[in-house]
Amino acid sequence: MLLLLHHNHRLFLLPRLLSLPLTTPLQTPSLFSLPTRTLTLANSLATATATEPPLPLPFTYPELPTYLPIEKLFVPPEVDLSGAPALVDVARVLKGSNIVLGPYARDAQVSAADFVKSSARTEECPADGLPEFALVGRSNVGKSSLLNSLVRRKKLALTSKKPGKTQLINHFRINDSWYLVDLPGYGYASAPHELRNNWGQFTKDYFLNRQTLVSVFLLIDASIPAKKIDLEYASWLGQNQIPMTLVFTKCDKRKKKKNGGKRPEQNVDDFQNLIREFFQSAPPWIMTSSVTNQGRDEILLHMAQLRNYWLKH
Repeated sequence: MLLLLHHNHRLFLLPRLLSLPLTTPLQTPSLFSLPTRTLTLANSLATATATEPPLPLPFTYPELPTYLPIEKLFVPPEVDLSGAPALVDVARVLKGSNIVLGPYARDAQVSAADFVKSSARTEECPADGLPEFALVGRSNVGKSSLLNSLVRRKKLALTSKKPGKTQLINHFRINDSWYLVDLPGYGYASAPHELRNNWGQFTKDYFLNRQTLVSVFLLIDASIPAKKIDLEYASWLGQNQIPMTLVFTKCDKRKKKKNGGKRPEQNVDDFQNLIREFFQSAPPWIMTSSVTNQGRDEILLHMAQLRNYWLKH
């Protein structure tokens, strides 16, 4: 059964074995071609005064079409679309994503967030059995900023202008019932080669052996074209059947056309097309911005769905 979104319904996510590798690519149409609409910075305007400097020009957010092809959507467990039409009403899809609404979304609010510990090895991670979600991405992708945005705390995860500062597995306990895990960023060229290898090895060991890992949230910078290292990371997760959600960051940024830049939604489209061969069905994705908080509530709802399904099964 497919649920319509209203104030009593929330969202739902991916079980561990839904993203399976394929030996041949799926032949599906381009992920999406989005129209845009101009939105004003309402929150900023509400707090601005006559003495403050002028606000920047309004930016554009991607706007989904009224209906989406079913093959482009992530359909969570216990949602049956077998008899549904080829096009699905976007009212049934989490805003700014491809995630169909399911029955397990509840208790998505964050009321408490505390740093617990840093671990150099998987065996040193907390052993209380609570479900956890790991955030990982290329250095300087905005991982710490997103974590702070999710919990509405400016300094829960320290941000730095120097990439590569996170070097351990950092556990943050949320509502005393689940964890957000901040993993070392990859692709930081200035880090010593041996140190980069160590980070990569213990991160992969964590993915493969951490029994309480519900899903990996792979952060991708949507303001620039796809990077080879991000494509390799996503394909490795797919080939090893690690549950994954793609979180596209910096979706508020707009590259100038004269400099050859693409809109974030175009980069999201390109990335999806490049990794499609490694997945049997479309992996879930969400567009975000830590500047405007776009996607923050959607990520928490998505995590709530996945967490509640994981706890039940």
